[in-house]
Amino acid sequence: MTSGPVFFYILIFGEYFAHGSGQHVKCSLGYFPCGNMTKCLPQFLHCNGVDDCGNQADEYNCGDNNGWSLQFDKYFTTNYRMTSPYSSEAGASECPFHFFLFISLLFLVPHHLYSSLFPPYSVLGSVPVQCLCHDLELDCDKTNLRDVPSVSSNVTKMSLQWNLIRKLPPDGFRKYHDLQKLCLQNNKIRSVSIYAFRGLYSLTKLYLSHNRITFLKPGVFEDLHRLEWLIIEDNHLSRISPLTFYGLNSLILLALMDNVLTCLPDKPLCQHMPRLRWLDFEGNHFHNLRNLTFISCSNLTVLVMRKNKINQLNENTFAPLQKLDELDLGSNKIENLSPNVFKDLKELSQLNLSYNPIQKIQENQFDHLVKLKSLSLEGIEISNIQQRMFRPLMNLSHIYFKKFQYCRYAPHVRSCKPNTDGISSLENLLASIIQRVFVWVVSAVTCFGNIFVICMRPYIRSENKLHAMSIISLCCADCLMGIYLFVIGAFDLKFRGEYNKYAQLWMESIHCQLVGSLAILSTEVSVLLLTFLTLEKYICIVYPFRCLRPGKCRTITVLILIWIIGFIVALIPLSNKEFFKNYYGTNGVCFPLHSEDTESIGAQIYSVAIFLGINLAAFIIIVFSYGSMFYSVHQSAITATEIRNQVKKEMILAKRFFFIVFTDALCWIPIFVLKFLSLLQVEIPGTINSWVVIFILPINSALNPILYTLTTRPFKEMIHQFWYNYRQRRSIDSKGSQKTYTPSFIWVEMWPLQEMQSELMKPALFSDPCELSLISQSTRLNSYS
Repeated sequence: MTSGPVFFYILIFGEYFAHGSGQHVKCSLGYFPCGNMTKCLPQFLHCNGVDDCGNQADEYNCGDNNGWSLQFDKYFTTNYRMTSPYSSEAGASECPFHFFLFISLLFLVPHHLYSSLFPPYSVLGSVPVQCLCHDLELDCDKTNLRDVPSVSSNVTKMSLQWNLIRKLPPDGFRKYHDLQKLCLQNNKIRSVSIYAFRGLYSLTKLYLSHNRITFLKPGVFEDLHRLEWLIIEDNHLSRISPLTFYGLNSLILLALMDNVLTCLPDKPLCQHMPRLRWLDFEGNHFHNLRNLTFISCSNLTVLVMRKNKINQLNENTFAPLQKLDELDLGSNKIENLSPNVFKDLKELSQLNLSYNPIQKIQENQFDHLVKLKSLSLEGIEISNIQQRMFRPLMNLSHIYFKKFQYCRYAPHVRSCKPNTDGISSLENLLASIIQRVFVWVVSAVTCFGNIFVICMRPYIRSENKLHAMSIISLCCADCLMGIYLFVIGAFDLKFRGEYNKYAQLWMESIHCQLVGSLAILSTEVSVLLLTFLTLEKYICIVYPFRCLRPGKCRTITVLILIWIIGFIVALIPLSNKEFFKNYYGTNGVCFPLHSEDTESIGAQIYSVAIFLGINLAAFIIIVFSYGSMFYSVHQSAITATEIRNQVKKEMILAKRFFFIVFTDALCWIPIFVLKFLSLLQVEIPGTINSWVVIFILPINSALNPILYTLTTRPFKEMIHQFWYNYRQRRSIDSKGSQKTYTPSFIWVEMWPLQEMQSELMKPALFSDPCELSLISQSTRLNSYS
């Protein structure tokens, strides 16, 4: 009989201490505790829709509803309980949401739909023809009114949005003693008389947003003793005085967003607004916050100062705000934080410091924020980040960083964003299974294709030796790209499942720097070699009568110079750490696309110089050269009408040129577009960067062996000869008879240069070496086709 009550009390105490006891469970980096259990789960399992803990603790507190939204709900819950005679626990918890939804619908429902939802029934007597009314509510939105309409004095709501009202004269609303809500948004109001709102003793909500108001005289709201909401968003207010808000004893919400206010008053702002709880100054031009400004704002719970120009915070600025629940200082120009600037904010649950140029955060910066639940540090490069900064924040449930690698320093926080940069994630260096598979596939194809060509080139006996030397050099450069992808795949395997533990160390390591420089070396040498090969073809085809073809010494010199330039371009960022910062360590694959706004201007400029300087110029040269080559061959075919098969050769050349230019464009145009977008400050998802590095960038390296060797006539003839010899050997073994190999007609036609070389070189036949270039014109065209 006694076991029942005992079990009941155990449940009560267990539920009471559930959340507190779980906080003391020590979990590994990137893990969070399961409430009152000793079980720890990875952060990515938080709020995934599955009960991984077994007690639903991992599905608790999924949405970041801290700050103003929570305070908004609390306000309406309290207000409903105080005013409604039918309030209950269930009703009180549901009413705020429905009430807020209803208020929102009043602003979101279009005019024509509103008229169908609320039939034009009115007890206001005579109203303007174009206006609608429902009971005691008047709707004159978008009716081209130039003055405030005159209706019955018992009106409770008046909506005059989207009209042509230019000024609010004295006593314009004086007779509307019962008016509770006045909407004047999106007019052309410039002038507001000091007596414009006289007599509105019952008004609770006043909206003046999206007008052209430049100044509000002191005492203009003197009669609005019951006003709770005052919204003056998107006007031209340049200054305010505490006397402006004289008489607003019941004001709870004051919004002055998107004006041109440059400074706060020296005197206490809230001295005439003792009940003020929400204060929104977003999108103004404040440079600093004065110590005396908030001295009388003891009831303030939400303070929004984002998108201003605040560059410093005094130590005692927020001292009077001991009830503050949300503080938003995002998108300002704050560089330094005093260690004690937040010491008095004991009740703060949400703090936003994102997108400030903060250079350093003290290790004890957040020690006093014991009730903090949400912390936003997006866009901040925290050079001295450490676990000590976030360890005192035991109630912290949501944290937002610039880099997902920072999540390892807040292992007890359930929801840490971002959890990926599009390339890597908390668990893996390569976030997607597609990336993890294709990095090996592309690596294998690239390495095998280029090594195969390097090994087979010497066996193509009829090949131009200098051209073969350039192709082998190109294959060596492309093979480095395959090696780069192989190393990335190997480190992905090494860090599999726990990458976040090593992410920061990996990106700052010498291994990452060397791997990144290897990728840039491969890319730049390949681009320069392709440009050299293209110019070589261009000279031979477009200017066949000139002796411009580089000789052996010149070719070797050019190839050596290209490799030297490649090494210089790849190693320069490693020479000056202060100027280039962590040039290769901006992502897990160590490739310096720098598509985001980097902290290092030097790295950004250098990256643009490579991708939009060298590589874009090379791409333009290649496209222009192949276009000129095709045009030259086309003109030759027109003039030399006696050679009918020239048209067929021209089509073969056109196809080859098209595929060469197409693959170059497929590889480089996306990169050029990304760099241009990054210069325009367009946010580029990290997933796109991963596709560029794993799929797009290696396209040339993987296809160059096919385009420049495996599909050429010399290689096809070599394969034909091997196959013919193989069949001959089998025929000899089977029949015992031997047949001599005779080259096919195609072989003789395509490669007569080597067989006729001794005759062509005789002085009796050709006195000018350039004539040899003319005679072998068709041979070169055929070899390139």
